[in-house]
Amino acid sequence: MAEVGPPIDLPIINISNPNDPVVGKAMIDAAAKYGFLYVDSRGTDFTYEDVEKAFGLSREFFASPFEEKSNYRITPNVGAKLTLNLLPSTGDFKEAMNFGEFKDGKAQQPIPPSLASGEARIGHFASLCNKTCVRILKLLALGLEIQNDWFASCHDPTKGPTGSILRWLYYPSVFSSATASYKHDVDVRAGAHSDYGSITLLFQRPGQPGLEILTSEGTWAPVPVQPNTSSTGDTDSADFPFPPILVNIGDLLSYWTDGLLKSTVHRVVFPLSEQRSPNPQDRYSIAYFCHPIDSTELVPLPSKIVTAHRERSEANGIRDERVGFGGGAGSLEPGKRALTASEHLESRLAATYGFKSV
Repeated sequence: MAEVGPPIDLPIINISNPNDPVVGKAMIDAAAKYGFLYVDSRGTDFTYEDVEKAFGLSREFFASPFEEKSNYRITPNVGAKLTLNLLPSTGDFKEAMNFGEFKDGKAQQPIPPSLASGEARIGHFASLCNKTCVRILKLLALGLEIQNDWFASCHDPTKGPTGSILRWLYYPSVFSSATASYKHDVDVRAGAHSDYGSITLLFQRPGQPGLEILTSEGTWAPVPVQPNTSSTGDTDSADFPFPPILVNIGDLLSYWTDGLLKSTVHRVVFPLSEQRSPNPQDRYSIAYFCHPIDSTELVPLPSKIVTAHRERSEANGIRDERVGFGGGAGSLEPGKRALTASEHLESRLAATYGFKSV
């Protein structure tokens, strides 16, 4: 079992100017080194109220009767399920509610009665997530020295359906009735995994830690909710309207870049300090999983930077079987076509949940 090391110090990047190649380069450096980075909340279109209202709706839903929640169990793309199975041997002790794409502020799925009045606000939050992802994707394209809309154009929901998901997450306290029967050597609330899509946005609550990433040294590193602000020139984290948004690279961006950008394995635990607290908190978070248009072909990225990385890796005998075009599912060898984004997602869903998307 991997040991837990000291907290990791990730950079905080201001994305207010999506046309700045210097920012794009900084983003690529962080994505290549860690697979994770923070986005300065002041450089986005989110307001404090947007985030607070989203968490408020989430808490209200998870506090609703079990009978109501159980009517919205997870399907390939939408719904709720009380134990998402990322840790097959024990199950993950958390609850989740998924929202697929919204159109004109309306969900394209059944909405629980308790959320009907908040439907437009949930759709607005999802649209802000998508807008933030487009900004990040443009900066990543700049950093890779390719056309700045190369990624963004593949993620435009007006051009076709995508696999993007807004997910509310609730991790009950280890002393709550929901987890009373839970026994495990390590209190893992979300088992070790990498994300399936392009990028993920994660919104967290102050004082509710738990995310850990697997470092290149093979140790788990806790990721602070409120990071060290020295990298932004700030001296007080209270200057942020809400904690910086955590961004991580998913499998598809790692695939597109032949592993240059890391899709880092991560998990969620309840830290020992929280377990030993006389008043342990429940943990809430909100994730937005950004996926390309379903029909997007996963063709090699036209980047000299990626090509150079691939050549260095091959020369050094380095190969990650999860990524790249060297004979895998997305190979462009003669007689083979490129894998599509929806096919990639279906394969991951099948491996994790035992079903295919629809």
